[in-house]
Amino acid sequence: MNSTLQHTETAPQDEKNTYQQSVDQLVDQYCVQNSSYYQQAFARISGANRFILSFNLMAALLGPIWFAARGLWNWFLVFVLLEAFACIQISLGLFSDLGAESKQRAERITATLEQRREQLASAIESGTGNVEGLTRIVNSLENAVQQALQQAQALETERMSLLIFGLVVMTAIKLIQGFIANQALEKHFTLWRSDRYMAHGISVLRGVTGLGIVAIVYGLASAQFSFPTSWSGLQTFPAPEGFRIGVSDSLKSWFDYATVAGSGFFNNITDSVRVLLDGLETLFVGTPWPVVILFIALLAWQCAGPRVAIFAIAGLMYLGLLGFWDKAMATVSLLGAAACVSISLGIPMGILCARKPRVYTFIRPVLDFMQTMPSFVYLIPIIAFFGTGKPAAILATLVFGSPPVIRLTVLGLQGVPEHVREAAISFGASPAYLLFKVDLPLAAKTIMTGVNQTIMMSLAMVVIASLIGAKGLGEDVLEALQYASTGEGILAGFAILICSMILDRIIQGKR
Repeated sequence: MNSTLQHTETAPQDEKNTYQQSVDQLVDQYCVQNSSYYQQAFARISGANRFILSFNLMAALLGPIWFAARGLWNWFLVFVLLEAFACIQISLGLFSDLGAESKQRAERITATLEQRREQLASAIESGTGNVEGLTRIVNSLENAVQQALQQAQALETERMSLLIFGLVVMTAIKLIQGFIANQALEKHFTLWRSDRYMAHGISVLRGVTGLGIVAIVYGLASAQFSFPTSWSGLQTFPAPEGFRIGVSDSLKSWFDYATVAGSGFFNNITDSVRVLLDGLETLFVGTPWPVVILFIALLAWQCAGPRVAIFAIAGLMYLGLLGFWDKAMATVSLLGAAACVSISLGIPMGILCARKPRVYTFIRPVLDFMQTMPSFVYLIPIIAFFGTGKPAAILATLVFGSPPVIRLTVLGLQGVPEHVREAAISFGASPAYLLFKVDLPLAAKTIMTGVNQTIMMSLAMVVIASLIGAKGLGEDVLEALQYASTGEGILAGFAILICSMILDRIIQGKR
């Protein structure tokens, strides 16, 4: 009986020792050098449920170079920036001439003072001239020289303060590096255990690379701030003279050629957009206003309920009472045309990208370009290819508003649970049935969010599109900005806000 109990008590201890031995072997394989030290450090860190103080002397001494050699590049970048700041303060305290500008000012004032003294001496000798005025000028210049020299001397005394500050900051950074090193390395070791392709051990190549980066950053930064006149070439990038003009002329020539060569294609696109826009303007602008209000109220009631219908009626009455009805309906027509094109192209494109990852890999940089390019820049090629007016404004809005519906369609379809699709396929679902009866219904919420974002972003282009001849409420806002008409601008802005809120509530309606 006693031997059985003793065996039962020693079994967990043996398992624990075996596990620790396997971990120690992994640490030895991961660290390569000085593994016994890291075995103890990692055991203390992983076995505690709180922050454990552990100081790594080599990390504190070598700083970012140690982190680079160990493959901890994220910490390397942080500490390079911090140590570069400290090095700049130290170099300013050791080498810089902080009072150089004040001394130069004192020299310029001294040269002027000598001239004024000669004029004063000549006036005293000849007995002519404004002796009293010249005397005041000479005294004022002498005081200015003294103040400049005193300021230069005061700045020189700050060098020691900068030196001490830099040394204190550098010491603090070194201590922080020493205390963080083992914690960061243990975390990296944990990740390495699940992914053996991660960097491990000490790499001479990584260390030399880190040393080179440190030398370049510290050297150039310290030289630039300590000797700004000697290293003036670091302040301005050495751009070739006339290079930008040549590139811009080449782009202009290409746009001119493309405009002429593709005039038929661009005219067909413009005509197609104009047909769609004319139909929407006939629907919203040409239809009597009571019919439009009744239609929008019924649509709001069916989609989102009676409260949204009442809000829509109140908002439309605001547009009518303040005289914004025609322009608001023209804005909705413009927005509707842009949104229809964006959605009708964006959702199929999103479906294609979700099913063809290689296509999405090609499309994603284009979407990034469309979303990050400033809105005003869209107008330049649009004007070059399509001229000005409402069709051009719709196409500019199309470029700005299409990415959200494409991205969110891809996101929604990729978020469909795979086991649901497998179940549908196992029951004999065809690709079309799988798309329309399984994928799209499950991704509908995300896709509708993309539709909503596309419409909202298209409405945000209303004011910008008015710069190239688009009519509507954006024109009133633009005129208010040009003539500083605060009241008109605010009222027109509220009109755009009401249009966007009505559309948002209808689209987001749960019914």
